[in-house]
Amino acid sequence: QVQLVESGGGSVQAGGSLRLSCAASGRSYIMGWFRQTPGKEREFVAAISWTGGITNYQDSVKGRFTISRDNAKNTVYLQMNSLNPEDTAVYYCAAKEGIIPTASKGQYDYWGQGTQVTVSS
Repeated sequence: QVQLVESGGGSVQAGGSLRLSCAASGRSYIMGWFRQTPGKEREFVAAISWTGGITNYQDSVKGRFTISRDNAKNTVYLQMNSLNPEDTAVYYCAAKEGIIPTASKGQYDYWGQGTQVTVSS
């Protein structure tokens, strides 16, 4: 069983930055970030392989968000820059076994409780 605990959410003005963290218990897995707004399906944001050598991003966040990990701390990060109101959502950390950091939420086995990110215009 893997437990995931997110932190770092909050409120920021458009153009600002936030860094989310996700601390994982147990061994490292493929880690991903997803987000969800009321009435919409949870959508993929970014994912990273166990070594950090392979990353995957949703097109709308490429060039603005960076996913990284520190396996010594069992923590994955999501650096979010140039935030806009459309990025407002609850952000969830997720983990899965395997090699490829997939965008498919159905393939992730473990989920955190979520952290709110609010971007005001």
